[in-house]
Amino acid sequence: MQTTWKGTISFGLVSIPVHLYSATQEHDVPLHQVHAKDGGRVRMKRYCEQEEKEVPYAEIAKGYESPDGRTVTLTDEDLADLPLPSKKIIDVLAFVDAGEIDPLMFSKAYYVGVADTAAAKPYALLRDALTGSGRIAVTKIALRTRESPAVLRVHEGTLVLQTCIWPDEVRPAAGIAPEENVTVRPQELKMARSLMDTLSEDFDLSQLHDDYQQALQQVITARLEGVELPHEEEPGEAPDNVIDLMEALRSSLKQAKSGRGSASEPEASDEKPAPRKRAAAAKKAAPAPASKTATAKKTTTRKAAAPRKAS
Repeated sequence: MQTTWKGTISFGLVSIPVHLYSATQEHDVPLHQVHAKDGGRVRMKRYCEQEEKEVPYAEIAKGYESPDGRTVTLTDEDLADLPLPSKKIIDVLAFVDAGEIDPLMFSKAYYVGVADTAAAKPYALLRDALTGSGRIAVTKIALRTRESPAVLRVHEGTLVLQTCIWPDEVRPAAGIAPEENVTVRPQELKMARSLMDTLSEDFDLSQLHDDYQQALQQVITARLEGVELPHEEEPGEAPDNVIDLMEALRSSLKQAKSGRGSASEPEASDEKPAPRKRAAAAKKAAPAPASKTATAKKTTTRKAAAPRKAS
């Protein structure tokens, strides 16, 4: 695995020489631009507007144009010599609960490996401390031409550095969700939770696959072999508006259970029994009252047993 970055984790007075390795890889089908008329390859040329000619990649640098139109040229040496303390050091700033970092901020992940055998013990110390505390370490790191906040966490016994975006780069969500006051009934919430539980049964994230890439590869293969393109059946149109939310939830739950082979399980009742049914049920559950004849007999017996008053 190719090393992406070399540096040191600074954990108080403990230094851990480490290497970073990209923890993810994308498997997109490689596509490039061609001329639709004849299939000729279309390439992007680096063209200098000042000299009106193509320039080689080795002569290209980065530039910044100021608001007044002036351009500043920055070379690779300028960017490499930036006075950044995080350029070669992953400085641990604090340890927080994982829930304190919104996943919206997470970016690219890197595996953290030791640079030499002497770093094995402090590496294991930090890893085990994070595992035992249930926390993640908040850090900063400079990768390529950008400094980013990052977190150190543990994945399958290995330290992972996950870069983040800055907090002020997260756009506010105001005005996105419905602003009107929406009332959700307890029965609807109960049914939704039941549907969530059913859909989550025996779920295995590792079994997910990229249907788009598979379909794209089928189309490419059909083009290469000159056969008819595969066609997917048109899905049924979804309703424009859900009139009865409870009915939609109930049907979704039934369909989910059927898909998991448990359609025979009874559905959770979300409605209270009608008043007459409740009264009938209560009447059946209550003990049967004694008959009038039996009550009269008991009263007569009590009167006969009572002593007579002295005359």
